[in-house]
Amino acid sequence: MEKGIRKTTRVVIYTKDIEVITGLKPGAARRLYLRIKNHYQKTNKQVVTTDEFCQFLGIKEESIQQQLQF
Repeated sequence: MEKGIRKTTRVVIYTKDIEVITGLKPGAARRLYLRIKNHYQKTNKQVVTTDEFCQFLGIKEESIQQQLQF
């Protein structure tokens, strides 16, 4: 990695990320996001983490980290 440039991986996942990762349309991605929030009994102000997302779908977190780097 070049000096001064660093890539950060995010901990929080949003519906747009779900669209990109799964290929779902916006409405379907939103419904999946809400299903995950309900599964983990989160309030409206709480967010979904990448770990929770991966556990819910049964995928490895490493497989999505590249798409979440900025």
